[in-house]
Amino acid sequence: MIKRYVRRHPIRTQRALEILPGLFSWSLILFPLWGSLVVPTLVAYYVITFAVYWLYRSINIAILSIVADYRIRASSRYNWIDYLKKSYPDTWDSIHHIIVIPTYQEPLSTLQRTLHALSTQTYPLKNMHLMLSFEEREGLAAKEKATALKKEFGKVFGSLWMTEHPDIVGEVKGKSSNTSWGAKRAKELLIDKKHIPIEKVTITSEDADAMFHHSYFANLTYNFLKTNKPFNKIWQGGIVFYNNIWKVQAPIRVLSAVFSVTQMYILVRRDRLVNFSTYSTSLKHVNEIGYWDTDVIPEDYRLFFKSYFAKKGDFEVEPIFLPIYADAAEAPTFIEAMKNQYQQLQRWAWGVSDDAYIIRQYILADGIPFWDKTVRVFKTIEDHFLWPVNWFAITVAAFFPPLLNEEFTRTILGKRLPQTTSFLMTLSLLSMVVIFIIDAMNRPPRPNRRNIFSYLLQPLEFLMLPIIGFFFSALPGLDAHTRLMLGKYIEYKVTKKV
Repeated sequence: MIKRYVRRHPIRTQRALEILPGLFSWSLILFPLWGSLVVPTLVAYYVITFAVYWLYRSINIAILSIVADYRIRASSRYNWIDYLKKSYPDTWDSIHHIIVIPTYQEPLSTLQRTLHALSTQTYPLKNMHLMLSFEEREGLAAKEKATALKKEFGKVFGSLWMTEHPDIVGEVKGKSSNTSWGAKRAKELLIDKKHIPIEKVTITSEDADAMFHHSYFANLTYNFLKTNKPFNKIWQGGIVFYNNIWKVQAPIRVLSAVFSVTQMYILVRRDRLVNFSTYSTSLKHVNEIGYWDTDVIPEDYRLFFKSYFAKKGDFEVEPIFLPIYADAAEAPTFIEAMKNQYQQLQRWAWGVSDDAYIIRQYILADGIPFWDKTVRVFKTIEDHFLWPVNWFAITVAAFFPPLLNEEFTRTILGKRLPQTTSFLMTLSLLSMVVIFIIDAMNRPPRPNRRNIFSYLLQPLEFLMLPIIGFFFSALPGLDAHTRLMLGKYIEYKVTKKV
């Protein structure tokens, strides 16, 4: 019955599902305010339940972040190219890798750094084929950068191609449509013209500022050869925002630390692992499903769920325990940097726009085990729907019942609510301690001379987290949910680099 309704009313159900995240988040955010006057006991249990939930998540992150850090350190020291040769002596160099780098207004120096990092890979460079996909609207600047890069790196790799993605009616300008364009051009050049078997080719979507660990493609090749179903996988490394960590302002540096350790932690959570930012899969697979969608902004989650439902649930993301270094948001002035960071997080939070597609496919999908698709979809919706709610629920919600309802303050629950939630939140700080330690161990050394004050100030920066959490988590998340609810769709804005 539900399937029939969704099929008969695609536009109406799409719009209803777009309204749902904003309605959900605003309801939970406002509930402690009006609920404190009407049902304060229910609000108290809501706050305590959320505090327990947050404590569980914090302990989980603390433990698994340590596991992830250990595995990344061990894998980073391993000689993957030798292991690959020993494991597959006859086929180790039979795999080719296409790397699509969608770029728009990236500085030439950033692109040079990215290509230089690729040139240090231990896997044979002749088997690596790079496609730099510029945007046609960038004009002469794109052509000048393409010429300079071709001159410097033209003979380094097996192929170095340049293309310009035109503005096409019906497409959404952004990474997804640009990546799709570049991938299709690369397939034509490598498979159709050079006749490399498509079954022997992986394709990587690489952010223009990303730098792979030098063993990444040796590790990827090993994983591709060893798996029984290489066309049902995406491979994801650990994204860490350390390229410019010492150049950015303190609030952005704290955010980058939290994001980096969280991305490391998620590699261990196979049930939650979805490809993000820079990742690899098989060319045969993306060719089968029609490449990246061109009418969306968030391309990573969309590619995963498009793949998951196309393969009837027989599809997963495999972790590669190697770091992928990325840039944190940066700008010449403090105000510009904060605006830049906010826009990046608003774009990430706009991933909630994919939930209408995900829920619709969940309802309509046949042939996928019920609990498998339910758990996978629920965990994604949980993360997206609660994004703007978390800060309000754990930071200010506990103060409203005793503040707004004097009668409730005279009850035992009313007297104990602040102390109970405060105790649970204090225990939750364990994850912040772990994040700080892991981040401090993994950051590149400070480029300028360090003194005693630099060591003292680094942990003190984390005291800004409650304020940072509001402006760079709750607010952009609520912004994205509200825009989607009202039908005010955002445009793709590239995170500026300097």
